[in-house]
Amino acid sequence: MDDRYSPSPLWNYNNSVKVTEEGVAKLASFKSDPVNFKLALWDPQVNGVRYLKALIFELASRLTPENRGRLRRIRHRETGSPISVTHDGDSVCMDYLLAVHELEFISRYVEPDGARVLEIGAGYGRTCHAILSNHRVEEYWIIDLGRALALSREYLRTVLDTEAFSRVRFVSVDTTDDLDRALGTARFDLCLNVDSFAEMPPETVRNYLALIDRRCSALYVNNPVGKYLEKELDNHAQGDEVVRMALATGLLRDLLDIHDSRAVAALAPKFLSSYRPGPRWETVGDGRAVPWSYYWQAVYRRPDEPPTAGRTTGRRTGQRGDAA
Repeated sequence: MDDRYSPSPLWNYNNSVKVTEEGVAKLASFKSDPVNFKLALWDPQVNGVRYLKALIFELASRLTPENRGRLRRIRHRETGSPISVTHDGDSVCMDYLLAVHELEFISRYVEPDGARVLEIGAGYGRTCHAILSNHRVEEYWIIDLGRALALSREYLRTVLDTEAFSRVRFVSVDTTDDLDRALGTARFDLCLNVDSFAEMPPETVRNYLALIDRRCSALYVNNPVGKYLEKELDNHAQGDEVVRMALATGLLRDLLDIHDSRAVAALAPKFLSSYRPGPRWETVGDGRAVPWSYYWQAVYRRPDEPPTAGRTTGRRTGQRGDAA
């Protein structure tokens, strides 16, 4: 070897443990093996945060001026120490990137200003935070399991100002024996479900859709089109029993290759028909939900009862019932 071009100690090490003779000889599979993880690709199994940050950065670089404005109006996004990047001076995490894209889609079909909003399964409350930071809604009701509701209540109390937080109502399905009674006479211009219908028992989803049919004028839903069994994605780290339970939830349980765009698109019609709350409802907009390959989103509306958003400021007909 010409000593003028000798490898570094680091690459002497890599050649001894990663780019080995045996590994190089495995031409059929080397691109998914340690060989290529040193030559061209970071090992996804140990570089998950690196890839997540790269995805966040790329999505942040594609924000439209309108969505950049939506993001900047959401104060205290750093609460909870999210995994973030800094782009154009803004701290950006995946949760609020998703929130502004969802809000952009919703706003094409429903005017949030002046609306009474119902969210089913709010997680820690990032969608509520995004909407109340960008729009003057009449009221924002959240239905959720008790423990999630405790988190969203404290989170929203922390990130929202006092006036905005006063417009949020919380209803726990764990402590109410009659959800309709807890909602009182309230009707809603818009209902939201982001990534939780797919995790409920099928009959629970149907019950919620019936409630939406009775009480709401529009529905936004953002959920997977089906299920997957790709163990290489997470090595089924939570165990086979959790996988079995996950496969049994939701209305859409077809197994598919979630990274095949045609397979995802082929299930979109089933998604649209499954989440339509009733025969009177029509789909007014739908499409893939960025960035996840197998998520779809849609807005439904009843043509016989158009949303009253934008015309309800000052109208407070809802009753708190069991809401806290």
